[in-house]
Amino acid sequence: MRLLFVCVGNTCRSQMAEAVAKHMGHEAQSAGTNPGPAVAQDAIKVTGEIGIEMSGQYPKSIDDIVITGFDWIVSMGCGVECPTLPMDDDWGLEDPVGRGEAFYRKTLEEIKQRLLTLD
Repeated sequence: MRLLFVCVGNTCRSQMAEAVAKHMGHEAQSAGTNPGPAVAQDAIKVTGEIGIEMSGQYPKSIDDIVITGFDWIVSMGCGVECPTLPMDDDWGLEDPVGRGEAFYRKTLEEIKQRLLTLD
């Protein structure tokens, strides 16, 4: 399955979703409407704790992604509105920025559970 995860900053939720989806064997990308400077260190740490590496991932603008050909386009729940982007779902996940590693772990677990329903 070819998946695209979209949020505002593309530093946490969408990056974790991309990494987990790839680990599960999907083709995945992530992007943001206003990408931040780097992937959040807590996101890298908690995905690494479960054996999923995020090396090579970096925040990207939705403007830099060719959006055709995706099987599923998901908003992570941050009010992303892209008039030209046909969202298939909004996962409604709270932003973990500044909320500590435990919240990142909780968010990662929610992402994993939602991805399991796509298989």
